[in-house]
Amino acid sequence: MAGAGSAAVSGAGTPVAGPAGRDLFAEGLLEFLRPAVQQLDSHVHAVRESQVELREQIDNLASELCRINEDQKVALDLDPYVKKLLNARRRVVLVNNILQNAQISPELTSAASPLSAEEDWP
Repeated sequence: MAGAGSAAVSGAGTPVAGPAGRDLFAEGLLEFLRPAVQQLDSHVHAVRESQVELREQIDNLASELCRINEDQKVALDLDPYVKKLLNARRRVVLVNNILQNAQISPELTSAASPLSAEEDWP
């Protein structure tokens, strides 16, 4: 098996040397990794969608707490809770930005469709 490290093997079992061998090896490796990459990409997409929903729920809850706080005749200070919600919202946006930057490039997964940067994120 001399030289097996420098040559790829074609589908017929014959060694292919040089750039063609590297290309064949790269294609094979991409085909091998493609299902895992596509699955990871779909999970990232699902997490980003849930992050959007979570952010919307936090916004709704924060505005509802502000409204309740304004309508209360008894002095009930809800500002600390609103601040905690806004802090949580900030962390959700941060996680989404990290996920967006880590999302798989379309060159690796032609069938996967990463979310665009034009999403409804501040």
